[in-house]
Amino acid sequence: MIQLNPEKLAKLHNVDDLLDERYGKSGTPSRIKFEERALNWYYSEILKDRRRELKITQKQLAEKVGKKREYIAILEKGETDMQLSTFLNISSALGLKFSLSV
Repeated sequence: MIQLNPEKLAKLHNVDDLLDERYGKSGTPSRIKFEERALNWYYSEILKDRRRELKITQKQLAEKVGKKREYIAILEKGETDMQLSTFLNISSALGLKFSLSV
């Protein structure tokens, strides 16, 4: 049986504590900005992974959705916030389906 050291456990941080320390408490402007950037990165990774899985270049994807390759590159880096219509258009071009639920 594994025994845990209570003193060491008391010194451990959880993710919320670390995020609070680095980006501010939940709901603060700095934390909201961080969470928005994190979501941009997350969704861009989904699209990039799918594009690579299909062995489609950024240029080919851009042509399919009527955008420039440079725009696709910026999206894939999570450096810009894309409109929902753009996200859905690119998702569709990659054969991904998304649904919204409450």
